[in-house]
Amino acid sequence: MSQTSISPKAAEKIPYGGYYRRDDLEVGAAERELTHAGPGTPMGEYMRRFWQPFCLSEELTDVPKVVRILHERLVAFRDRSGQIGLLQPHCSHRGTSLEFGIVQQRGIRCCYHGWLYDVDGRILETPCEPAGSRIKDTLFHGAYPAFERDGIVFGYFGPPEARPDFPEYDAYTMPARTRLVPFSNLYECNWLQVYENLIDHFHSAVLHNNMTVDGLDAALAAGLNLGEGFREMPVIEWHVTRDGNGMLFTAGRRVSPDRVWVRTTEMALPNYVATASLVPTAAELRHTTVAMSRWQVPVDDENMIVLGWRHFNDEIDPQHYGCEEDCGIDKIDFLEGQTRHRTYQEKQRAPGDYEAMTSQRPVALHHLEHPGRSDVGVYLCRKLLRDAVHGKTPADSTRSLAAETGEPLPMYTSDTVVQVPAREGEDDRQVIAQAARGVLSILLQTDQVTRDDRRAHVLRRLDEFDGGLVAAHG
Repeated sequence: MSQTSISPKAAEKIPYGGYYRRDDLEVGAAERELTHAGPGTPMGEYMRRFWQPFCLSEELTDVPKVVRILHERLVAFRDRSGQIGLLQPHCSHRGTSLEFGIVQQRGIRCCYHGWLYDVDGRILETPCEPAGSRIKDTLFHGAYPAFERDGIVFGYFGPPEARPDFPEYDAYTMPARTRLVPFSNLYECNWLQVYENLIDHFHSAVLHNNMTVDGLDAALAAGLNLGEGFREMPVIEWHVTRDGNGMLFTAGRRVSPDRVWVRTTEMALPNYVATASLVPTAAELRHTTVAMSRWQVPVDDENMIVLGWRHFNDEIDPQHYGCEEDCGIDKIDFLEGQTRHRTYQEKQRAPGDYEAMTSQRPVALHHLEHPGRSDVGVYLCRKLLRDAVHGKTPADSTRSLAAETGEPLPMYTSDTVVQVPAREGEDDRQVIAQAARGVLSILLQTDQVTRDDRRAHVLRRLDEFDGGLVAAHG
């Protein structure tokens, strides 16, 4: 008996129509363009033009470490002089894996015949060959540049002649005495659905403040609830930044009859994001900056790793905002549902970000989505990425300006409270949106201000904007 021919779109209008909707479950070409990051793919080649983190410094010990990143299997090590090596795994002599190599004072030695490789792939010794052998002078082993920064190891996987400078954002050293604490998290899904989760701020009012009574109790018990400040549905607008090389959202919430809390989160293409405070105590503060930097890095098409820093400084109260000791290899110090380390029943009773992202399928099928107005940011992110991989995006002028002035790049991420009373007879959501635009305009001016003056500039302009606000934390 043949199956009745009904299209998947037509089947969407049929009650109990699951029988007709079993097809069209393959990743399409338009999706692969953004989700697949192997060598030679549009996204893979684009990502390789940027420094990408691949492990934490503490993972490089006295033995080599196998890493998988951007579909490549590589061997990383720190030689005894402190230099970082990132080599293709199979010895250029006979193919023995360098994961069994011996770390030396300079470079790494293959265990089989002793070929010694420097971190740039140069062959330093071939001890089994005659003294006059020139083999070592005729080739380089495959290698990538790598360096350490505050407990994270970064690699560059693109053409060596196109290697960029590592972008230095002011949030890495601001405010004073900021400590960057490294962490990683593994996810069994495509990199893009984790990246998109960060621009989808609407989910904070639902997933992290479960809308059912039983679910809310379970979430509170599991430490998944962000609290009252995030429970209100925010007023969100999305904005393109850095000449199309990034984007941000402003999320406005009224926290009192005369105050509005504006939360700003910025993303820099292809896969970096800086988020503000993760708890509602931020709604008490006049102006704070980045609380977490993270990169969403493809391992392969169906697995990814987040590597980043939690920012600890005088603006963040550890009693309310996590713990440095809880950050590290595959762990982070907030919201249990961020990681994979819970039982299946715990995940079902109080699902978190990990469950929401990984259960979209290993690679989310965009053509089966039914987006609404709340998804504008997600689709804007996809458009910017698609333009970038096709070479339609101009150079980031903020990086050029920073290079000229020697100043670090400004980060527009912020939690800011402004004095904006509700106005009788006006739609308060419009009032909140206008307040958020005013705050954003102030933040965007910071690329014209020196690093040491940026915070003072923002506070001064905020006072001009709302007439001054005396807040609990100044």
